[in-house]
Amino acid sequence: MSDAVDELRKAVPDGRVLTDPDLMAAYRRDETPTVSPGQPRCVLLAGRTSDVAAALAWAQRHRVPVVPRGGGTSLAGGATATDGCLVLSTARLTAIRELDPANETVVAEAGVLTADVDRAAAAHGLMYAPDPSSLEISTIGGNLATNAGGLRCVKYGVTRDSVLGLEVVLPGGRVLRTGRRTVKGVTGYDLTGLFVGSEGTLGVITSATLRLRPRPARYPSTLAAGFPSFGAAARAVAAILAARLRPSLLELMDSVTLRAIEEWQNTGFGADVQALLIAQDDGEQPDLGVARMRDVCLREGASMAEVSGSEAESRQLLELRRLSYPALDRLGATLTEDVCVPRTRLPEMVARVEQAARRHGVLVATVAHAGDGNLHPLFVFDRGLPDVPPQVWAAADEIFRAALELGGTLTGEHGVGIIKRRWLGTELGPEAMAVHHAIKNALDPDGIMNPGKVL
Repeated sequence: MSDAVDELRKAVPDGRVLTDPDLMAAYRRDETPTVSPGQPRCVLLAGRTSDVAAALAWAQRHRVPVVPRGGGTSLAGGATATDGCLVLSTARLTAIRELDPANETVVAEAGVLTADVDRAAAAHGLMYAPDPSSLEISTIGGNLATNAGGLRCVKYGVTRDSVLGLEVVLPGGRVLRTGRRTVKGVTGYDLTGLFVGSEGTLGVITSATLRLRPRPARYPSTLAAGFPSFGAAARAVAAILAARLRPSLLELMDSVTLRAIEEWQNTGFGADVQALLIAQDDGEQPDLGVARMRDVCLREGASMAEVSGSEAESRQLLELRRLSYPALDRLGATLTEDVCVPRTRLPEMVARVEQAARRHGVLVATVAHAGDGNLHPLFVFDRGLPDVPPQVWAAADEIFRAALELGGTLTGEHGVGIIKRRWLGTELGPEAMAVHHAIKNALDPDGIMNPGKVL
């Protein structure tokens, strides 16, 4: 294939094609430690949409599998290289092509960091609402590919809710533009919605027209409420939502997570705090909203419920939540999962997670976008093991099936990737699976786009 790789170099003279194994090593895996990466044939660092188009035309001619990659922050193995593939990195597509404050839109290329879109919007009194915990290192393209969520989903929705249109390069190199810049528009099929969350299996997203929103006049006050159990905290979440309060953020951490952060950062939470709920309200009367949530938490048995006195304190509390993953990573290898249930079923789902952990003798730490019913159980095990232990998979299987039994889903924001592929048919059923395969075959008949992921 050396002649073919030389052909790729000529086709993308402004791109950078890597073939040195040492240089390619950084592009082989994502943030999913439980998935073993393959050895790519080459890596392309695309600098513009035409590079991506030329690469996909080359890949189709030579039947080379293509693994699209942004910041490599996938937790489901979605950006893991396969043997003999072309890893197509969009990380150099970093232009914000246009920002229109009057219409509250921005056109950003796939390699722009999520946080940079929000910072650009902030200069005009606007914000980009999706804010995954990886916002400082994840790219817009990756967020679009997985339909990422984040801490503000409870009020503003997931990535799809902020996308108006896309530029997508299809297999073979055709450039497709979907959607529109208007707030409303129902002409034709929703192709934008089809590609958001498709995990690189249908094409490569190179830019997006994104919806912005007015930025709150001031940084929201933040409530931190401690509970004697994870279940009690989950019931408080249900009570807050039942009271028709509108938090802009409602995050939950269990005792395993809190102890891991405490050992690392010495946060000062006492042993009586077995779960921590962090809440914000960025509405017209944020102080009133936070005060009402505090009252609900105290009625539901909170052992402490304190409201931040400054923006600095609020930011520290949010940083505490964002420290969850690195703190738990210090305990060992982790299988990071992502189930979502109807919000009223959150207390039941919390109980099912704890039961599965006890039954299989597995250490499970859980953080949650509680206002969405979205839980992230992290299964912790010995980092030196060659594979995920069978008892971990058994506990995960029980948790996945519990989520489905409660009317939920296998993944709320991380995507299917490789990790969840074996359970996909259980949730979707045969007819939906057939439609998925029909769409895949229509757009990617040679099956070269991110093979082995999702389907």
